[in-house]
Amino acid sequence: MDTMQSAETSLGTPVFRARGLTKVYDMGEIHVHALRGVDLELYHSELMVLLGPSGSGKSTLVNILGGLDTATSGEVFYGDTELTAADDRALTKYRRRHVGFIFQFYNLISSLTARENVAVVTEIAEAPMDPAEALELVGLKERLDHFPAQMSGGEQQRVAIARAIAKRPQVMLCDEPTGALDSATGVVVLEALERINREIGTTTVIITHNAVVAGMADRVLHLTDGTISQVETNKMKISPEEMHW
Repeated sequence: MDTMQSAETSLGTPVFRARGLTKVYDMGEIHVHALRGVDLELYHSELMVLLGPSGSGKSTLVNILGGLDTATSGEVFYGDTELTAADDRALTKYRRRHVGFIFQFYNLISSLTARENVAVVTEIAEAPMDPAEALELVGLKERLDHFPAQMSGGEQQRVAIARAIAKRPQVMLCDEPTGALDSATGVVVLEALERINREIGTTTVIITHNAVVAGMADRVLHLTDGTISQVETNKMKISPEEMHW
């Protein structure tokens, strides 16, 4: 197990820095502590896996990093920008310019082709890829004009990945991207994410409850009851095609 200080020495300047991050959800008289003083660094081109059971705070942490949620206390910096001090307008601009999101469910528009689903994002991005280029990166160059109903679950998830990367984000945040897929199909999706991380240098975070996926990460963060319980560095990463679950 390596400390975060040693990781900073080897990986350079952090893309994200979080200190004392807490999140409390008030549900009437009940207060749910989703995060309890999380300290975290994430680095350029790093592929990090967040492991932990349901309710451990994984999604809350990633949503705060992505500007989809706000912290109760503590601070998060993206480069020199303090996200925890940003208003809604600034967070929207941040998400649009810098972050690609992948969720367990694909959220494709059923009446649009794969190419058109990706174009929905490229039409509002500053310097986007051509939709066909993004789809080729995820291995779907033969499926440009197919509708979601004509594609498998894995293909639809790869369209969602193409849509996310088409705006050339600096950060990819993936919440259980293989959760709705079988093992073989999930491996294909992880291969697409690994290729994007390797070829484009996008800082990538993958939330999963599947410990096997941790083998492809540069670092693995274990979350337990809203705290980081362990940080591991993989000296020898494995490729997704070597995974079985």
